[in-house]
Amino acid sequence: MKQRIKILTMALSLGLLIGMSVTGLAQNPPPPPGQHNLNGDQPPQGGNAPLGGGLVLLFGMGIGYGIKHLVDRRKSGE
Repeated sequence: MKQRIKILTMALSLGLLIGMSVTGLAQNPPPPPGQHNLNGDQPPQGGNAPLGGGLVLLFGMGIGYGIKHLVDRRKSGE
């Protein structure tokens, strides 16, 4: 039974890894604006992705995970 679970886990992990690599392919960049390079280069379009909320969640979960491990270590007496 354990062998089946191990094989199933490996197959599922491999499938997800392959599936994520296909969806991670980049698209072609958009064409430059119509007035591009007439009076110098225009500023780049886009690039204003919000990072604040995701970073707060990432750090919060990391701190929580670390605290959990400290509590577990103290309970086991290490």
